Amino acid sequence: MKILVVLPRFPYPLEKGDKLRAYHQIVELSKHHEIYLFCVSHDAVTEEQREALRPYCRKIKVVRLNRVICVCNVVRNWFLSKSLQMGYWNTKCSKRAYRAFECEVQPDVVYNQMVRTMPLVARSHCRKVMDFQDALSLNTERRMVQSHGLWRYILHFEFKMLRSSEYNAFNFFDALTIISEADSEAIPHKKNGDIKIVRNGIDFDHFRPMDMAKTTDIVFCGNMQYAPNVDAARFLALEVMPIVWRSHPEARLTIAGATPKAAVRRLEGPKVTVTGTVDDIRPCYAQARIFMAPMRIGSGMQNKLLEAMAMGIPCITTPLAWHAASVGTDDPVALGTTAEELAAAACALLDDEQRRRELADRAMAFVHEHFSWQKACGQLEQILTDVAHL
Repeated sequence: MKILVVLPRFPYPLEKGDKLRAYHQIVELSKHHEIYLFCVSHDAVTEEQREALRPYCRKIKVVRLNRVICVCNVVRNWFLSKSLQMGYWNTKCSKRAYRAFECEVQPDVVYNQMVRTMPLVARSHCRKVMDFQDALSLNTERRMVQSHGLWRYILHFEFKMLRSSEYNAFNFFDALTIISEADSEAIPHKKNGDIKIVRNGIDFDHFRPMDMAKTTDIVFCGNMQYAPNVDAARFLALEVMPIVWRSHPEARLTIAGATPKAAVRRLEGPKVTVTGTVDDIRPCYAQARIFMAPMRIGSGMQNKLLEAMAMGIPCITTPLAWHAASVGTDDPVALGTTAEELAAAACALLDDEQRRRELADRAMAFVHEHFSWQKACGQLEQILTDVAHL
């Protein structure tokens, strides 16, 4: 089967959740099918990055976005009452390139990621499946609640436009997928129960326990340009840790992840380390006694939680972040919402090595049972096959 994968970003390197999901899905699907990759990109895609995908793709087409044109499209969509981010990714050049590539490939099914790519494929007569990935409107709404002034007004506009776009997706695609039941329920359509759940997975050969000295007490990892991660890092350093330090004054916090914003870099201090981009994130997990993801905004699956669990690190997070991973069993993570609850959970684990070990063992067993890429992509493969044969 010929599968044309359409992405809003080149899926390598794996520093963002959408790239991680797309990359592993391509790897798994390529074992039995021909994969053709079309994507747009803000930045030049290097030969090394292309080489990372070539073993799995018959052909790769990348369209470089012109930032000036993209910004103009955002302004245009504001006056047209359309989603701003969909305008950013929707250029005449990218649509022409997509139509030519689809005509050349003649795919059996098109599989595109996120509503951002809807304008590219909307007029295609091929069978189509779209992966919402997560509920972008929900993500935007949560960011809006935490914002103020003009930015809050802009996010409120974008929230309404994204809800409309998510609703319209049911008219354009033969099947829709999403990362979790919680995100499916947040999609504004009476048929949201028809959206297929395709979870993320973990590369267990890569993310596994490492025997390393514990040089930090609490670690938080993620892309530190992503607004929900920036908010979580600041919340952790400025509100949670001061409570922890009352009873554990020597406790150290590490914030690790790519391209930290200035608001994150300013958190560095005698007891707080901000690593910036690292070549390998695994030692950041392995050198910590506890992983904490105090997410207050955002949506979708928290891959960083799954990675930490697979590496045998006891985890603390919020119900908002855990909801997408929960499968109705006893939670193998400690949960808290407020700074006081999260700090109390951290102190309890720091004081009890046996409890840390037990929570880590439960977490490892949980992810191995429920979050393999092979299982998740097997479900996706069946969905694509069914649509291709409609």
